[in-house]
Amino acid sequence: MYEHCPHCGLRYEVEPGYFVGAMYVSYAISGGVALVIGFLLFYFGGDPEGWVYAAVVAPVMLIIAPINFRISRVIWLYYVAGIKYVKGL
Repeated sequence: MYEHCPHCGLRYEVEPGYFVGAMYVSYAISGGVALVIGFLLFYFGGDPEGWVYAAVVAPVMLIIAPINFRISRVIWLYYVAGIKYVKGL
């Protein structure tokens, strides 16, 4: 992520450790995705063995990790810092 906004120059990390709270947002997103995948496997896969759940969920978590990293920071900035997008700025 950029240290400063390329458009307005806003410094994203206000203080050291500012985005530690985004870790909880990331955890919630990952947990939600894992639950959805687990329910889909349960209902459409006929309740497979435990290793199948792990074999499907783990790669998906690795694939979405970079997206989840950025999305969780954006959500954290939006709700905690009150930083909103202003069109035309």
